[in-house]
Amino acid sequence: MIRSVLFNLLFYLNLVMLLIAAIPTLVLPRRAILGMAKLWGRTTLWLLRVVCRIDVEWRGLEKIPPGGIVVAAKHQSIWETFALIALFPDPTFVTKRELMWIPFFGWYAWRGGMIPVDRGAGKAALAGVMVHARKALAERRQIIIFPEGTRRPAGAEPKYKFGVAHLYAEAGVPCVPIALNSGLFWPRRRFLRFPGTVRVEVLDPIPPGVDRDAFFVRLQHDIEAATARLIAEGARDLGPAGAAHFAGTRG
Repeated sequence: MIRSVLFNLLFYLNLVMLLIAAIPTLVLPRRAILGMAKLWGRTTLWLLRVVCRIDVEWRGLEKIPPGGIVVAAKHQSIWETFALIALFPDPTFVTKRELMWIPFFGWYAWRGGMIPVDRGAGKAALAGVMVHARKALAERRQIIIFPEGTRRPAGAEPKYKFGVAHLYAEAGVPCVPIALNSGLFWPRRRFLRFPGTVRVEVLDPIPPGVDRDAFFVRLQHDIEAATARLIAEGARDLGPAGAAHFAGTRG
C-alpha cells in the first residue's frame, strides 16, 4: 500500500512535469513529441522498478521487422500505453477520439500523429482510420492497435474486435502480435501495484496477404495462448495478497 501511494504521487507529478516541459514540441517536428513520450515511458518504468519493485522482461524483440507495420497488442493495463512506445522508432497508436479532446494530452497526441477512432461511427470510423493509417505507413511508421478496444483484466475472456482484421487487410504490411501479463501487477481500475516482473513477448509476425478471417482467428489464438503462458509465469511472482486479488478480479 505504501509503495503504491508513493508511486501514484510520483507518477502524476512526473506526468505533469513532462506535459509542461513538452509545450515547445507543439511547434517542433513530430520526433520531438515522440521523444518526450518515450522519456515518459522510460521514467515511469524506472519509477515502477525503484518504488514498486516491478521489473520488465522483453522477449522476441528481434522479431520486429523494420519499416511500416501493424502491431496488435494485448491490453490489460495502462502500463502498455507508455511502455510499448520505446520499442519502436516511430510509433502511432489507434486511440479513442475522445482522448484527443483532453487539454495538453490531446494536443500532444494530435501533434504526434496518433490515429483517432470514433467507436460509435461504425464503418465510417474504419474509413477514417484507414486514411490516417495509409499516411502513417507511407512514412514507415508502426501502427499500434489494441484488438480488444479496451483493457481486459488478466485472465478474462477475450473480446477481440474485427476492426483489426480490416486494418491488416487494407494495410498490406506484416502484423506483429504482442502478448503480455501487465494486468497482474498494474490491474485496471485498481490503486494497488504488485511487485513482480511484467513479461512482454513479441510473437512471430503474420505476413501480409492472409485471408482476413483466417488472420483474425490466428491473431487471437497466438496472442491468447502466449498471454495465458505469461500469466501463469507471472502468477508465481505474486505474493498472497496479489494472488488473492487476481483470483477475485479475473473474468
